[in-house]
Amino acid sequence: MNPDYALFAQVVEAGSLSAAARALAISPAMVSKRLARLEARLGVRLVHRTTRRLSLTDAGEAFHADLAVILQSLREAEHRVMGTSAHPAGRLRVSAPTSFGRLHLTPHLHAFLAAHPRITVELDLSDAYVDLIAQRIDVAIRIAADVPTSLAAHRLGRNRRILCASPRYLTQSGTPATPAALPAHRLLAADGQWPWRLVGPDGRRRAVDGISHVRTNSSEVVRELALTGVGIALRSLWDVGEALSNGTLVRVLPDWEGPDDLAIWAVHPRAAAIPPAVTAFVAFLKETIDPEAWEQPQP
Repeated sequence: MNPDYALFAQVVEAGSLSAAARALAISPAMVSKRLARLEARLGVRLVHRTTRRLSLTDAGEAFHADLAVILQSLREAEHRVMGTSAHPAGRLRVSAPTSFGRLHLTPHLHAFLAAHPRITVELDLSDAYVDLIAQRIDVAIRIAADVPTSLAAHRLGRNRRILCASPRYLTQSGTPATPAALPAHRLLAADGQWPWRLVGPDGRRRAVDGISHVRTNSSEVVRELALTGVGIALRSLWDVGEALSNGTLVRVLPDWEGPDDLAIWAVHPRAAAIPPAVTAFVAFLKETIDPEAWEQPQP
């Protein structure tokens, strides 16, 4: 397949030429040049470019829809070929949220590679939504309430979220006694994480809206800001469990936490033949990830 087709799909999924360039590890100028070359070869404009945003033309929309079908067919063909091998082998592209991947995948990846020396792993860590088909991802970690029916999903555990802050912040700023007191404090959240939805005793619910004291698109930055005493954050136990255990973070409003609507999933595209490498990696995740360790946060 023409490599510019995959580049076009990456541009669409990334939402900008610069983001696509970062994902492809090439310069934005090269992305622009190759996209223009593709448009010239097809004789149509695929993308409207402005300084602020990128949008598809009608022709671009139709072409991208057709490409998604082709990329899925290519993936299934690869799966059928790889499925003929008795041993897991080949390239395995894995995507995960940045913090989860750093804390709970990379420390154990050596064991997977030792057990399956014929598999080559490409690990993409990003907090952005990843289109598995367009970006040809084999397995992804998703933290979500549900998973599209186009994906096969394997539940790895639930995703509990609690309010927390450093002892230093609470000493300096006081400890809120009720959710209604939270807006008077310095709150921390990544872009797109407002409002906080909390569930309290007897199932009472409360929505807390606000503006992050430090604006960021990174959940890892939010955790580090909480650890260094900047404010109060709503964090997953898998992300702050160790900090709660050693006392560098403490729970705030321990009777309140995020609703039990999110779970941690390993997902992959549905296909007639699932490659052994995918099956092996999902089994590795189920054996390695122990959500029970996150179920008992320190008060």
